[in-house]
Amino acid sequence: MTTTSPLWTSEDAVAATGGRATVPFTVDGVSIDTRTLKPGDLFVALKAARDGHDFVSQALAHGAGAALVTHVPEGVAEDAPLLIVDDVQTALEDLGRASRARTKARVVGITGSVGKTSTKEMLRTVLAGQGKVHAAEASYNNHWGVPLTLARMPADSDFAVIEIGMSNPGEIAPLAKMARPNAVIVTIVAASHLAAFESLEGIAHEKASIIEGLEPKGLAILNGDLETSEILVDKAHETGATVRTFGQSKGCFARLLDVQFSDDTTVATARAWRTPILYKVHAPGRHFAMNALSVVTLIQAWKLDQAVALSDLAQWEPVQGRGAREPIHLDPVDTRQVFEMIDESYNANPQSLGAALEVLAAARAHNNVGRFKTGRKIAILGDMGELGRTAEALHEGIAGLPAMKSVDRVHCVGPLMRNLWKALPPEKRGLHVDSAEALVGKARSLVDAGDVVMVKGSNSMRLRLVVDALRKLGHPAAQPDQEDS
Repeated sequence: MTTTSPLWTSEDAVAATGGRATVPFTVDGVSIDTRTLKPGDLFVALKAARDGHDFVSQALAHGAGAALVTHVPEGVAEDAPLLIVDDVQTALEDLGRASRARTKARVVGITGSVGKTSTKEMLRTVLAGQGKVHAAEASYNNHWGVPLTLARMPADSDFAVIEIGMSNPGEIAPLAKMARPNAVIVTIVAASHLAAFESLEGIAHEKASIIEGLEPKGLAILNGDLETSEILVDKAHETGATVRTFGQSKGCFARLLDVQFSDDTTVATARAWRTPILYKVHAPGRHFAMNALSVVTLIQAWKLDQAVALSDLAQWEPVQGRGAREPIHLDPVDTRQVFEMIDESYNANPQSLGAALEVLAAARAHNNVGRFKTGRKIAILGDMGELGRTAEALHEGIAGLPAMKSVDRVHCVGPLMRNLWKALPPEKRGLHVDSAEALVGKARSLVDAGDVVMVKGSNSMRLRLVVDALRKLGHPAAQPDQEDS
């Protein structure tokens, strides 16, 4: 029988944090939320909207192996398994650093205005075929998400994928130095967080700061198609990193040559220096092909098994909120009564919205199956946040994107999206409402059988409520009768 070593012993955790253990303990995981805590986890009592110390008793009752705290919380016994520290956030960071120091895993750090999570999930899929891979199950890319991901990393991992994000200047470099990646990927620099940075160049310098955490002789995989690519490349050269650019431009090391996509697949051809590459992913979209090219570039640079990697990459598909597609059956018997939903509700900026509209424009609607003779391509769009002084103009400008010509109806959610609504031709205008809640009760009137519906907006717009309302219109697909055997 094989035995699994604990993730953390009290001795190791004390050494990492300088804290005090009330009793010896071992834990197999790390959690910051009692709702997802598993028996044997270390519960970290962070202070966020509420003080995590208020939930320590509940966590221990649910089977937590120990709790990371600054004091013995009310209602918790003095001899409960606790790791007492001066500051919980600092201690979590200490655990992350110690976890990184004890592993021989090759670590990839990912940042970018768009595509971080999709690229992380592609890497998780691909690297799993090359060894034991560790990556966060969600977008844990901020000041607590990065150390939490590191602290959860098993010491025997072969690979780790760390997503690093930002909202304000100066946030990426400290997280990158904590993660100490052997390779970094910058997916794209686009107009997001302009309220904090004021210019695209400012965003590029912040994204480039991920390179400051790169291990000596590390690898920097950088988007070479950007007006700010030079900022990224110069930063990498300053640190002595090996630079590999990817994109469609002639000067890119890995160059995307052609993209073809259907309703559920993207097939791309590329050339990595002098080597031709054919690859595919199980989702439509030029942006997915580009993200995948950065993954292919890493596989080649690290001399991993490319045949296995490309085969695994073909199995990747996006998760809910980030481009996942699903059929919604409106009738439990008539299989023709179905519309397709593209769930992009997690986030949005002008770059990602343009890519999503391109996918919608290429989707195939079905005619003569619903109330309307012609199946429609419908966009439900919410405000894009953090765009600063250019927000109104950027929203209005969406109306002029080439893909918008193929979209039949646009429903707009939020005050900024009113700028787009007013710029649209009258025949494309759907509803304009102030909040997602205002659309929930109208869900059935928004769609019909044969339609393709794409929902996208910044997470703060809560368009997931609209996605849920559309999903609830569905019935299980009818199953064919089976003869008795």
